[in-house]
Amino acid sequence: MVSKDVARRVAFLREQVNEHNFRYYVLDEPTIPDAEYDRLLRELEGLEAQYPELVTPDSPTQRVGAEPLDAFSEIHHEVPMLSLGNAFDDGEVRDFDRRLRDRLGVDELEYACETKLDGLAVSLRYERGKLVRAATRGDGTIGEDVTQNVRTIKSVPLSLRGRGFPQVLEVRGEVFMTRDGFRALNEMQSKHGQKLFANPRNAAAGSLRQLHPRITAERPLDMFCYGTGVVEGGELPGRHSDILAGLKDWGLKVSSELVVVKGAEGCLAYYRRMAAVRHDLGYAIDGVVYKVNLIQQQQALGYRTRAPRWAVAHKFPPEEELTKVLAIDVQVGRTGALTPVARLEPVIVGGATITNATLHNEDEIKRKDVMVGDTVIVRRAGDVIPEIVQVVKERRPKSARRYRMPKRCPICNSEVVRVAGEAASRCTGGLYCAAQRMRAILHFASRRAMDIEGLGDKLVEQLVEKGYVQTVADLYGLQVEQLAGLPRMGAKSAANLVHALEKSKSTTLVRFLYALGIRDVGEATTETLAKHFGSLKALQEADVETLQQVPDVGPVVAGNISVFFRQAHNRAVLKRLLDAGIRWEDPPRVAPGQGKLSGQTFVLTGTLKSMTRDEAKKRLQTLGAKIASSVSKNTTYVVVGGDPGSKLARAEQLGVPLLKEQALLNLLKRG
Repeated sequence: MVSKDVARRVAFLREQVNEHNFRYYVLDEPTIPDAEYDRLLRELEGLEAQYPELVTPDSPTQRVGAEPLDAFSEIHHEVPMLSLGNAFDDGEVRDFDRRLRDRLGVDELEYACETKLDGLAVSLRYERGKLVRAATRGDGTIGEDVTQNVRTIKSVPLSLRGRGFPQVLEVRGEVFMTRDGFRALNEMQSKHGQKLFANPRNAAAGSLRQLHPRITAERPLDMFCYGTGVVEGGELPGRHSDILAGLKDWGLKVSSELVVVKGAEGCLAYYRRMAAVRHDLGYAIDGVVYKVNLIQQQQALGYRTRAPRWAVAHKFPPEEELTKVLAIDVQVGRTGALTPVARLEPVIVGGATITNATLHNEDEIKRKDVMVGDTVIVRRAGDVIPEIVQVVKERRPKSARRYRMPKRCPICNSEVVRVAGEAASRCTGGLYCAAQRMRAILHFASRRAMDIEGLGDKLVEQLVEKGYVQTVADLYGLQVEQLAGLPRMGAKSAANLVHALEKSKSTTLVRFLYALGIRDVGEATTETLAKHFGSLKALQEADVETLQQVPDVGPVVAGNISVFFRQAHNRAVLKRLLDAGIRWEDPPRVAPGQGKLSGQTFVLTGTLKSMTRDEAKKRLQTLGAKIASSVSKNTTYVVVGGDPGSKLARAEQLGVPLLKEQALLNLLKRG
């Protein structure tokens, strides 16, 4: 039985430790010596160890201690975490301000200006003031659950302070590593003979994505909050700057560099001020961010596809240094593109040690006249990707030599081709080349291709590393016993995967063609090819001229298809796939001009009740119609379902005929 005195003491200690954490990590204003803080924390730890029933999830002692994770689960962002548009000079900032003023019909706008941190975007979800979930940005829609790791970051409160916060509050911000923390981490890594991190951003991202929270807890991570997502059971202030002030009152850390200004010139003055002091800050920034301060105006301006209209990132110019080109070789990417890479004499640029720089393609090497042995100016474009700006030709030695792209792939020895009109040279061993293996397998197994459930990144990586899968055809030879021996698999998971592989054998020609990953051949093109040729055999035998008779297949795509089927490696993999039992019913062949809707272009918007939009699309295509993603004056009809988007307004503006769902059904029935 725990006495009331002990319970009160634990509550007092917990309150004191949380208060001093806030003052130290958020306000940067400690009021007690470290030794006194340590005494309080040790006493709390001792009492919780003696009386475990008093331990609560939000106790400051519980930041570390979770078991290692097998993998990160997915988190669906209820409100997407969008990226920002960029501005690179004063003119683009003034254009941004003018566009917003014109759209809103006002003479001047108020902006909240913040530093643009070079870290990892993270979402925190608080319910009734308690931290219940943390997720990475991911692709903006789906992120990774990093709750246990974020709980170890001292500047992230496990419980909000004070009162007045909503019942559900999603806070967005950036996890980063200070410059001092980064240096200390690399010193520790070096001391233990471990790999050094290239820059603070990579160190922060790698630290946050550790499967063992104890490792994350040892890393000097910090977090600034810059916005909100889901808000329920409460309201936030009407200005962005006031929202951030509220977050700070509730115990969350925000940038001390936040400033509210008027108009574009106020934004530019802030930019120049931060550019002058960026290297004096304790953390890396690669620009500043301007946000319309009034939330009502933000809502009126709305969003583009991937970014809000009311905010823009103003990037700093890249930094440059001199170094020498020691060698040039090629890397074969997952798409088969051969990218020449300059191996450089190590040089520090923008706080990171640069040893390699991409040369992009053969044309770029010729344009910049880069030779092995040259002295070059190198920079980090956007403070991220190292690139060679120019050659210092007056320093070119007599021993400098030119580089020539290889004719055969250095990985699989397949033919390297360069399609007319393209800058990149490519390996043609798409289903065979080891460099493309991971991408080829993941694409083959994806939902819109062969739809092999359970075959994700980590498992594919294991299968490739173990040598179990060298081409996609090897997938269909995997055995339960073989799979069950892999880490984190087990007999049930292995059996489920073998079942999914067997199920995937019954497919369609369209899915199978798409799964092959032929360059520039997407879903729409595979549907057209399947309808035009009617069988895989007929498609394989088609020459470039025949392929160009297919609607929307030009010389580049025709060349890619022809080269793909011409490679012996690819043909061997295709044969093995068919021998493994992959099957489909050949679709009815629809030659150009034969479908009743041939020559007509449809655009779909909104939700249909009787079928999905994908089903409607396929039925229209079966009748020879072309499906477009945007409305133009050449659109024949716009099919309108429930809750239509901006395409409806565009159609009405251009006078394009509209089809309601019943009219579409009648059209399909007549067809």
